[in-house]
Amino acid sequence: MPAAPAEGAPPPPAEIVAALGVSRETLDRLRVYLDLLFRWNRAINLVGRSTLADPWRRHVLDSAQLHPLLPPAAGTLIDLGSGAGLPGLVLAVMESMAEVHLVESDGRKAQFLREAARATGCGHVRVHAERIEDLNLKAGAITARALAPLPRLLELAAPLMREGATCLFLKGRSLARELTEAGETWTMDADVRTSLVDPDGRILILKGIRRGAA
Repeated sequence: MPAAPAEGAPPPPAEIVAALGVSRETLDRLRVYLDLLFRWNRAINLVGRSTLADPWRRHVLDSAQLHPLLPPAAGTLIDLGSGAGLPGLVLAVMESMAEVHLVESDGRKAQFLREAARATGCGHVRVHAERIEDLNLKAGAITARALAPLPRLLELAAPLMREGATCLFLKGRSLARELTEAGETWTMDADVRTSLVDPDGRILILKGIRRGAA
């Protein structure tokens, strides 16, 4: 696979444009985000460098596939351990929610998120440079990508969930084991879907989350 161009992100492949199904304006804003990601990634480790050879699939589409799964009435989204803004900032560019909160304790990454939100015109984004455990917010939708095993994710997410909240987590091949482990402490309605990006990837949709084994 060819290396990503040093000067910025490549244009989106036609099949990715079709899969995203967004307006030209939104596509341009996503390109602005990727260009910024390419520049900042030279100085701080936002994403693995090898993934920038296929950024539209590995990062944009991977995040955007959550968009149609978000509950319309959620209103507010919290993205845990947002890092490079994945999936939270991509969903914000797609105007998935009225408010999007990106939580990232690393100060340098939080600064990138602020700059990316400004550059993409996401005035409804708030960046929280603090630990997830210290956050004093509630949301109807909570997202995370490659942050922690499911039992730990639920411990982090539970205090932030409004009544009836939905969690959308991008997970990998260990999901079945993680669900079994989480079931020892939590009861939840789980819907597992295959990722559009990676055949080993899974989208975990959780509702009705409550502490206590079934």
